[in-house]
Amino acid sequence: MTATQTQTKKTTSTPAVKTALVKRPQTFTGVVVSDKMKDTTVVMIERYVKHEKYHKFQTKRTKLMAQDIGNTKKIGDKATIEACRPISKNKAFKVIA
Repeated sequence: MTATQTQTKKTTSTPAVKTALVKRPQTFTGVVVSDKMKDTTVVMIERYVKHEKYHKFQTKRTKLMAQDIGNTKKIGDKATIEACRPISKNKAFKVIA
């Protein structure tokens, strides 16, 4: 074989398959604890986590403000919220159910 023949040989390989990852926003489920503001509800989310050092389970609570146009949720209702763009200084979630 000559040098030109070795250069023209091409190796056949399968093309890499690219998979598109769809990013979904975070969703949380909690209980509405305040609905006194216009178009805003405060949702309390409870988590049951294990302490790293003492290995005791404890309940952690987080209050998040969420956009609720029309004030559809009342105190005590279950609400599912989803992360969105920042709406105000403290609000970056919207009520979806």
